[in-house]
Amino acid sequence: MHLADMLALRPVPAAGLLMAITRRCPLTCAHCSTNSLLTSEEHPAEWFSGFVGTIGREDRPELIMLTGGEPMLRPRLVGAIASAARGVGTRTMVLTGGFFAPRVPSALEDVAHVSVSLDVFHQREVPRENVFRLVHLLAERGTAVSFHLVGTGPGDPYLTELIGTVRREFRDEVPMLVGRVQAAGRARAWAPADERAPSERPRPCTMAAWPTVSPDGTVTACCNQDVLDHRPVPGHLRLGHLSTDDWRSIRTSCLTSPLLRAIRTGGPRWASGRSEDGYCGTCRALGAEEAARPRPAAAYLEQQVVHAQVGAGPAGFMRRYGEARFAELVMLGRETHAV
Repeated sequence: MHLADMLALRPVPAAGLLMAITRRCPLTCAHCSTNSLLTSEEHPAEWFSGFVGTIGREDRPELIMLTGGEPMLRPRLVGAIASAARGVGTRTMVLTGGFFAPRVPSALEDVAHVSVSLDVFHQREVPRENVFRLVHLLAERGTAVSFHLVGTGPGDPYLTELIGTVRREFRDEVPMLVGRVQAAGRARAWAPADERAPSERPRPCTMAAWPTVSPDGTVTACCNQDVLDHRPVPGHLRLGHLSTDDWRSIRTSCLTSPLLRAIRTGGPRWASGRSEDGYCGTCRALGAEEAARPRPAAAYLEQQVVHAQVGAGPAGFMRRYGEARFAELVMLGRETHAV
């Protein structure tokens, strides 16, 4: 499954499931948004594998994305999830720091796509040549691959050099998702605030489209790091918990909540008619008043917005949520890879 095909699904509600299966990580990257350590929290594997076991072929997500921390610290769980997902027609993607490079773990056998983080921070702990060898080996055995790159902005010289090197090394056959370091986790103390201010006009929140599982098993409607890290989760963003809810109930809550539909359609400011503390801060402040507000034609309006976002394509998604200058890099190699 090519990176672009996964990003094409991102605006579609419940088309994917994000699962952070651990907060632990053997690396200590200075920009880590989850502030992960080897001693960080980790909860029973049965929560995650059991939840995936409730997914049926009729209501399955197209994709499960496994993250952390470092998901490959739990190789048996990764393998179990990927195998169960494949059984109902769902594909699995793993986002990894590649601490095991250049070895290819057997747990990746049923994984459809592996994306490896590579940046100035990861490279201090995992040699670039090891990461390149890992990606070559994965591609040679038929696994779809990509790079997840971040920098401090479009003018970051390291990022520009790295992109050029990756393009030459892999002959423009391996796509790259290029983002910017966010002021979260260990980077909160030093990363500059994102100055790309959102417009005051209706601005759909695509990040509220896919259910997101936190390392503690809480399922939210949002992958914002502040939502994932703080408890309690705002009521309108909490979909359930792995220990008590199955995929069907989580999916239904995601798809049918009038307030989530409004957020996905026009953004939190449009949903509330006011602004609290920026785009995401406004969303976290929404409450019972906004949840109870009548929203005629909500399903139709959301359908039109989703259609427009899907029409903008993977590069359109990246122009909004990544580094716009490098948006087209997610398309590299797509023509030579089957969906």
